[in-house]
Amino acid sequence: MDSTDFKPSRRHLLQGAAITAAVGLATPVMGQAATASSGGGKPLSNPQNGYPKPPFTEQSQPWPGLAGKMNPRPDHGESSYQGSQQLAGRRALITGGDSGIGRAVAIAFAREGADVAINYLPAEEPDAREVADLIRQAGRKAVTIPGDIRDPEFCRRLVQDATKALGGLDILVNNAGRQHSYDSILDIPDDQFDWTVKTNLYALFWITKAAVAVMPEGAAIINTASVNAYDPSKNLLDYAMTKAGIANFSKGLAKQLIDRGIRVNAVAPGPFWTPLQVSGGQTTEKLKQFGSDTPMKRPGQPAEIAPIYVQLASARSTYVTGQVFGASGGAGQP
Repeated sequence: MDSTDFKPSRRHLLQGAAITAAVGLATPVMGQAATASSGGGKPLSNPQNGYPKPPFTEQSQPWPGLAGKMNPRPDHGESSYQGSQQLAGRRALITGGDSGIGRAVAIAFAREGADVAINYLPAEEPDAREVADLIRQAGRKAVTIPGDIRDPEFCRRLVQDATKALGGLDILVNNAGRQHSYDSILDIPDDQFDWTVKTNLYALFWITKAAVAVMPEGAAIINTASVNAYDPSKNLLDYAMTKAGIANFSKGLAKQLIDRGIRVNAVAPGPFWTPLQVSGGQTTEKLKQFGSDTPMKRPGQPAEIAPIYVQLASARSTYVTGQVFGASGGAGQP
């Protein structure tokens, strides 16, 4: 199906992504492009192997960064994720859907039968176009809506435009995030603090509020928190604070919305190989050894976490709400 593009004539700045998708689940979705699979489930293998390990080459990108320019390029499940119609007929909006976790989730959702709208920064258009093509190859509708989620009016219009283009909205994934490494609280400029908090918390509130007003019974909201919500890194003080807020928000909102028939959960990733890390999220030195301090001895690839989002979005998970699911390579909580 053709993609639908919304290009609001607004500020051209901000948002991010975060981390995500793929393991073999079952038979491919009807209309899905042929993928690298010999049929059946993914073969058993040592989870420490099969994906890139540190040390990584020295690299950096200007914010917000592009997956296509990373070395090695992240695996979002482009060639490995197989769907089983768990989300057939569903309609999803994913913020930060151009790269990282959001990209992997968009691919997985489409191959599970959902139509998908993604939001991203205008600077991330090259990555977003790739995602839209992958959604269409799965036989689903792709809607691309660039814009800055620090703007409350844009957040409200984002939900409105996605709902109109998809013919409804029953899955919301608040995934976009801002992360920048600072060694000391004394080094964090006020404008950078404001940037992080508005992207990670204010936008979450604005988008969710608008979505709840149009979501039907049985809908699902999934928020991307972080291992930093429970074990904050000393160089990510403001980011960790917002991620703890996301976990708390998810638990409280779940109690409030269950009477409307809407489930709310969160995912708390550990170190994942995404543009968030190479565009200021980590120092150059820490990036070289990124993920080496986990029992897995490597960072996660976005493809490895997308199935959690699929599970939480699925109507099969009817008794799962108010939970935070971790994926951190053997370290951290929950």
